[in-house]
Amino acid sequence: MLSKIAMVKARKAFEKLYDGRCTITVREEYEKENGATGFRENAVIADEPCRLSFSSVSATSEGDAMATTSQAVKLFIAPEIAVPEGSRIDVTQNGITTSYRQSGTPAVYSSHQEITLELYKRYA
Repeated sequence: MLSKIAMVKARKAFEKLYDGRCTITVREEYEKENGATGFRENAVIADEPCRLSFSSVSATSEGDAMATTSQAVKLFIAPEIAVPEGSRIDVTQNGITTSYRQSGTPAVYSSHQEITLELYKRYA
């Protein structure tokens, strides 16, 4: 078990690697003036330091002539940030902004949390 001082140092080291910023937006129901239910987007976290990590995953199955490669995207963010399921996560890193959504349960550690992401597709 790490001491409290070691955990604080580990967290500070992780946070030095954060070179992105993210905004977490949820879709909320509300009642319109005519009584109908509507939806609106509400940013619950804005401009939060974070980091994206990308890795390629190759997959082959028997009978396939060629392997397929997909990209796995992981978000590193402070452990106390709550990311609601189904929320949109807009990340700006290296001058590029991309929208994602959470695709897995976060792995929460004392120094950070890791969240697997997938590209966000708007509702049709």
